[in-house]
Amino acid sequence: MSPFDRFHPALQHHIVNSLGWSTLRPTQLQAIDPILDGRNALLLAPTAGGKTEAAAFPVLSRMLTERWDGLSVLYVCPLRALLNNLEPRLRHYAGLVGRSVGLWHGDVGAGNRSRILRQPPDILLTTPESLEAVLISRRVDHRVLFAGLRTLVVDELHAFAGDDRGWHLLAVAERLARVAGRPIQRIGLSATVGNPEDLLDWLTCGEGGTVVGQPAPPAGGDVMLDHVGSLENASIVLSRLHRGEKRLVFCDSRNKVERLGSLLRTAGIQTFVSHSSLGIDERRRSEEAFATGDDCVIVATSTLELGIDVGDLDRVIQLDAPSSVSSFLQRMGRTGRRAGTTRNCLFLATSEGAFLQAAGILRLWGDGWVEPVEPPASPLHLFAQQVMAMILQERGLETGGWQDSLGRVFGKLVADRAASIIAHMLDSGILAQDGGILGMGPKGEREFGRRNFMELMAAFTTPLLLSVRYGGSELGQVDPTSLQQADGRPTTLLLAGRSWQVVDVDWTRRLVVVEPSADVGRSRWMGGTHSLGFALCRAMERVVTSGDVPSRLSKRGTACLESLQESYAFCDGASLPLVLDGTGRMRWWTFAGGRANAMLTQALASSGLATRGHDDLSIQTDAAEASVLQRKVAGISQTQLEAVADAGLVRDLKFSQCLPETVAIEVLSQRLSDRRGVADVLSRPMRLIRDATTE
Repeated sequence: MSPFDRFHPALQHHIVNSLGWSTLRPTQLQAIDPILDGRNALLLAPTAGGKTEAAAFPVLSRMLTERWDGLSVLYVCPLRALLNNLEPRLRHYAGLVGRSVGLWHGDVGAGNRSRILRQPPDILLTTPESLEAVLISRRVDHRVLFAGLRTLVVDELHAFAGDDRGWHLLAVAERLARVAGRPIQRIGLSATVGNPEDLLDWLTCGEGGTVVGQPAPPAGGDVMLDHVGSLENASIVLSRLHRGEKRLVFCDSRNKVERLGSLLRTAGIQTFVSHSSLGIDERRRSEEAFATGDDCVIVATSTLELGIDVGDLDRVIQLDAPSSVSSFLQRMGRTGRRAGTTRNCLFLATSEGAFLQAAGILRLWGDGWVEPVEPPASPLHLFAQQVMAMILQERGLETGGWQDSLGRVFGKLVADRAASIIAHMLDSGILAQDGGILGMGPKGEREFGRRNFMELMAAFTTPLLLSVRYGGSELGQVDPTSLQQADGRPTTLLLAGRSWQVVDVDWTRRLVVVEPSADVGRSRWMGGTHSLGFALCRAMERVVTSGDVPSRLSKRGTACLESLQESYAFCDGASLPLVLDGTGRMRWWTFAGGRANAMLTQALASSGLATRGHDDLSIQTDAAEASVLQRKVAGISQTQLEAVADAGLVRDLKFSQCLPETVAIEVLSQRLSDRRGVADVLSRPMRLIRDATTE
């Protein structure tokens, strides 16, 4: 008997006759047995690899065969746009076999939510934040709503696991299982990752399960690397290249998306933009128009990297470089879906640094390497958040009562810290205690109680943004610094790829009223820059020492690579160069990544060696002699390598006020460290290079 034969007869019938599918894809077939058997599973496949169906079909079959009643499946995504995109497809599949699908997130109106509560669907598409809101709400009887819960499907699991939303999701899943009174089957859907077994073990809190799909990144693809030198040059190339085709351009910031979109529109190209600060209606109009077009460009941030469907693409173009091989694979995987076409990606680097980073990504891809997903270390602040959430959910909590619902997630992580964290929350007034029962204290109500504890529902901090409106339409949001205008002229914003003159600002309502403008505008968004990882920086070193990039290079790209090799001629790939610049300063080229270099810089400073900063590839010092630096490096102790975060950074850690300051600093320090990178640097010999200016 084939796995397909195990499906409920009604589902088999509709797959073959209603959908007209003659066969299922390999991942979809391989997922049937473990999911029907009730096992936890991690399903791996590239973009458009059929992961949604691989999870949905077996779950629907179980629902029919085992006669699940009421809300039995939660389908969780990291983005509301992805949920909106998936809902019609899953609703269609479920409707074929007489089952229903509902949608619940921050953009869903009160009327639709009320209908879901009156008549719960069989499958609910939602986010961790919305689930948290339901669990702590006084208006929802969560014990009734989730009584029949059987399965949790987590889409784009790698995106959750890479930040604190993943810890929040695990905690919410454990609390839901406690409410339902049974273990909940967990099914993760992910792009290719470097450590699938570890990721599944994390999702299931140590239970494990079955990994299904391709553990190695897919090979092949038409990839070209070009060096264009500027954003303006990139717009010229894009306006002239691949006319008549549908092109998706990825940028690493909202600022670049807006600027490039404006340049392309000025050049007469039908252009749309998409990023997280656009209004939901504006973003939907843009994505839907692009999906139905054929000779157009959409410029986007990583919001379109995850599985949102924008139609059948001809080209993916990357401005500069993504930060990971995984992102590159997902973006390139948007192409090559039609028969007779291949996956493709064109890199347009606007600087030599961006070119080198892109070449490093391609070098790792050529090696068949992809990053492991590593959840953030020491989520003690999320433990504090969850204690408060459980207090609201249960209307009070015994001092050790968190262990029943959260012990599997946080038990080993908090160890002996739990008592001190709760004691700090009591001493500071965040919590209060009465007869051994914990409740919210006056400071907790003040800090988190606004808007029905809205601040408590998310594991991340959202920056202050101003809403921009034209007439009755919300265009999106901008940072307040966008309104700063030194010369006194009217402010012109750039949003949704168009320019708008500011007519009025209502600071109390955080509202900006605009009208169309012919002037060139600009908008700002604050966002931290991410340091590059150790593996990528080492790959960049290999590029400059070997000149080997596993992709086609344009003529400009070839010239840029030659220029980089000449600039880094002091590198030999075996030793780490110490380059003297003739002014009493030295640059130590570690190629170790930002975190490792920060740790080394701090260790050198603590040993008395003045440093002048660091970046992803090097450390600058005032040492005039190589022997001085070598002696200091040789004397680095483990104590000096303790990455101590600046106390000023603590405010960026959400819920940090719930932790003693020393504990909050320790959490940040663990997250800013890279001991493996440091160990590799310290194991390699140094080599003195005198700059040509000193000869």
